[in-house]
Amino acid sequence: MIYCKRYTGKLLPQKMAEQSNWVQWTHHSEGKTHCATCLMLDGCFFTASNHPPCPHHPFCHCTLEPVDYAVVLIKTSAYSDYRKFDPYLFNTTGQQTHNKEKLFKKWGYTVEDARWLQAEIERQARERYISGQYELGKLNIFGQRINISVTIPKKNGFGDVSFVTGWMVKPNGQIKLNTPYGGK
Repeated sequence: MIYCKRYTGKLLPQKMAEQSNWVQWTHHSEGKTHCATCLMLDGCFFTASNHPPCPHHPFCHCTLEPVDYAVVLIKTSAYSDYRKFDPYLFNTTGQQTHNKEKLFKKWGYTVEDARWLQAEIERQARERYISGQYELGKLNIFGQRINISVTIPKKNGFGDVSFVTGWMVKPNGQIKLNTPYGGK
């Protein structure tokens, strides 16, 4: 990482050659009606090479505006609701039929590891999102989903396991966890 002094006198990270260019989806209010999907994308950050199609529809007034990498680095956060891990992932209430808890048990994880898994998945997702390592998923009136691969060590043996996590892109660089395990 290269640092440079900006007007604030603080040291800020400076974009290096291998780092992605970023854009912000901007919805412009023109006309009487507004596309619900475009409204959900308003203010969301994407890499310049991996973003939803813009314009999104005929008569779309949205634009992709450049965003300085330092802004992306400072503002980006990944967050999740603990309930995505307990009771959902580890099925502590017995109401889920997904059997994801069996996979995690096979890898040596129990509900006692839920807080660590939550923090580790958030950490890796933020890191990979910032480096542009995400795949676009479904886009609809609820927003843009992205998939991010994470890797955790097996607790009951040697090696690691990698799997896909599902996220929703929110304005100002935030990503919110939809599912902690979306498959391999």
